[in-house]
Amino acid sequence: MFDAKLRPLIDPPLNRAGRALARLGVTANALTIAGLALGLAGAGAIASGAIGAGLALILANRLIDGLDGAVARARGPTAFGGYLDIVADFAFYVSVPLGFGVLADANTLPALVLVASFVLTGVSFLAFATIAATRGEETAAHGRKSFFYSTGLAEGAETILVFALMCLFPAWFGVIAYAYAGLCVLTVFQRSAMALAQFR
Repeated sequence: MFDAKLRPLIDPPLNRAGRALARLGVTANALTIAGLALGLAGAGAIASGAIGAGLALILANRLIDGLDGAVARARGPTAFGGYLDIVADFAFYVSVPLGFGVLADANTLPALVLVASFVLTGVSFLAFATIAATRGEETAAHGRKSFFYSTGLAEGAETILVFALMCLFPAWFGVIAYAYAGLCVLTVFQRSAMALAQFR
């Protein structure tokens, strides 16, 4: 929902940093893997009860996720890089609820519901992108990407905000998880309606 609106604000500094990193020989794929490692470490920290450290690692993951795209734009994007980026993103997204699920038994069911909603949004996102590609459709709403990025109510910015709220208010994890799972399901319906209109 907010990703496309944030792009004009965050892309210029990220692109400058990306060009500098590219000149130093840093690759986008190396950043993607490093970011994933930090994100998974954040989920592990949450699972062990170090929620503050988990939040710091989550934010570091998102910073590097922004930088890998900037480096890819500077060096030239690749199909494998686009694949690696989306796989790393979804691995990170499901790891954080899993970390909270391990942290406390009371979190298990809301964590499972949230992960299931992430799976649904991921499937709808990738199915939309696949069909859009076969039809030769493109969009620049989320910047230059390796494949079609369809807009939804629950996107990256909203997910990070939710993860931050979970870390700041861990006792409210269940309520936050159920509420965001509901928004993810609404996103699936929204994207399905977009597909119905666009792919007739």
